[in-house]
Amino acid sequence: MKLSRMLFAGVLLVAASAAQADEWPSRPITLIVPFSAGGGVDLSARIQAQRMGELLGQPIVVENVGAAAGMAGSARVAKADPDGYTMLIGNSGTQAYSQALYKTPLYNSLTDFTPVGLATESPRILIARKDFPAANLRDFVAYVKANQSQMQFGSAGVGSGTHLPCVLLNMAMGVSVTHVPYRGEALAQQDLIGGRIDYMCSTIQTGAALAKQGTVKGLAVMAAHRAKVIPDLIATPEEGLPEASVWNAFLLPAKAPVAIVQRLNKAMSDALDDPAIHARLEELGLEIVVPERRTPDYLAKFQTEEVARWGKVVHDAGISADAQ
Repeated sequence: MKLSRMLFAGVLLVAASAAQADEWPSRPITLIVPFSAGGGVDLSARIQAQRMGELLGQPIVVENVGAAAGMAGSARVAKADPDGYTMLIGNSGTQAYSQALYKTPLYNSLTDFTPVGLATESPRILIARKDFPAANLRDFVAYVKANQSQMQFGSAGVGSGTHLPCVLLNMAMGVSVTHVPYRGEALAQQDLIGGRIDYMCSTIQTGAALAKQGTVKGLAVMAAHRAKVIPDLIATPEEGLPEASVWNAFLLPAKAPVAIVQRLNKAMSDALDDPAIHARLEELGLEIVVPERRTPDYLAKFQTEEVARWGKVVHDAGISADAQ
């Protein structure tokens, strides 16, 4: 009798979830981009959000909440109602780096969110001030090793997706260079263009454009292979240096209804497969993940691995955002 009641309760929960999904969405959905407007994540998020909204029959409104290297906006989603109307586009920084950088993070990235799906990967691009005295990656490494005490590298903030990739690069080069954190990638790029810092590991969405314009010097793409968007630049593994692509994924607050997660996942995947959207994202330098890597289950497992991987980098580098 007890087992029958439990089964019946389970059926009711599934039915309730399905009914909620049938009615959802009945109003606009808010997509929190936890970074400033105009940055790499923001550009790609808006492209995807427009098409996903069309597929779901309700607009997806992008809201930028840029502070604390993405943690502020992410925390807002973690605390939101799990009704499918508040969604996050998180990345390596918000969902992996943050968990090791802070003694008490604003959220637990593995338990305070419901994974929707992994969408894209964004290689970092190593760019330097345009008058940097090195013409290629090999010369860059030699110069930094010889002049590290007088140099500075910039980022969008401590723990951001433009910070830890450069930390990884510096560790591989065996150098210690002063880090200058900014409140957003655009501000760091402005100072790089002005020659006030020496280099940064930028998002490829904006960094490649600056390199093509000649306002900064492009040196390498931090990926397993060269990028279509700027094919003349070598990939860092060609010189024995690490790759550092930053992934982007969609997430809901914890305990979001399964049926809503499934509908959002389908909209995300269908948008990525749309030829026009696919082309626009590739033009930004993004790599669209293959379908088998887009599932909620894959993202859950992948996040766990990423938290462990980057936790080791943070520990080995002795970085703490609490000390900033």
